Amino acid sequence: MTTSDTPHTSDAPGFPIGANPWIWHSPVDGAALAETVPRLAAWGFDAVELPLEQADDWDPAAVALLLARHGLTAAAVMAVMPPGRDLVATDAATVKRTQEYLLRCVDSAERVGAPVVAGPMYAAVGRTWRMTPDERAAALAEWRDRLSPVVNHARAAGITLGVEPLNRYETSLLNTVAQTLEALEGLSADAVGLCLDTYHQNIEETGLDTAVAQAAGRIAHVQVCANDRGTPGRDHLDWPAFLGALRAAGHTGPLCIESFTAHNDSIAVAASVWRPLAPHQDAIAVEGLAFLRRALGRPAPTEGAIPHR
Repeated sequence: MTTSDTPHTSDAPGFPIGANPWIWHSPVDGAALAETVPRLAAWGFDAVELPLEQADDWDPAAVALLLARHGLTAAAVMAVMPPGRDLVATDAATVKRTQEYLLRCVDSAERVGAPVVAGPMYAAVGRTWRMTPDERAAALAEWRDRLSPVVNHARAAGITLGVEPLNRYETSLLNTVAQTLEALEGLSADAVGLCLDTYHQNIEETGLDTAVAQAAGRIAHVQVCANDRGTPGRDHLDWPAFLGALRAAGHTGPLCIESFTAHNDSIAVAASVWRPLAPHQDAIAVEGLAFLRRALGRPAPTEGAIPHR
């Protein structure tokens, strides 16, 4: 059976479906959001992920008004960890700057009404180093201590942090759900959990469903894409098992399509996107939305093909 023939069950909850403007833009600034949000609303999306590459890329008050005007919600503010943002195995000045950035992400989430700040909030993407078991334990203890001010600030604001494990080529610290749950030990469950991403899980986990089952009770946010980071459904992933595991885990939050464009130099290098992932970028969103709605047993928002730019 191909994913295009994926059956669905009638008891599937109506997960909101969102998309990340990184599909088209980087950085995602106010102008990019002003262009993207109306199109996402017209296509029938429910929510938007809001990456915050730099603290002043977009104005939270203006974005809150933009989303309200188009009937969309903020699914999450995505914390971005380029080189120089680290909480482990680094100098005190870097830790301070990183904490200040993450605190700003929480403030921005509160102002736009996003319930979650998500991302690899431990080390820069692409930073890898070997660790003995003792060194790993020390790094995790150091990370918990340095993340604690952000956790406390998030709890006070009613925001949940979603810590995202990445694949082995992008980090050596947290690759799996099991490792991330170990890292979260001792941190408040009401303020910090996991961000699950099908792309990374497809590489690191024995099954998407088993990873979700492990994370049950600590799932803060979910990102979806194909195994090659392209359009959901144009892949070999077991979507019925994945969605079933989310239902069984009691998670009904947004499913957000995260992909990237090969046409922007900085994001192409950061995400290792060396070729187009779809015939055109709009297809990742439009076809992904249609597939997810079918898989969840929800009717398509419109009839016929939606032309792309």
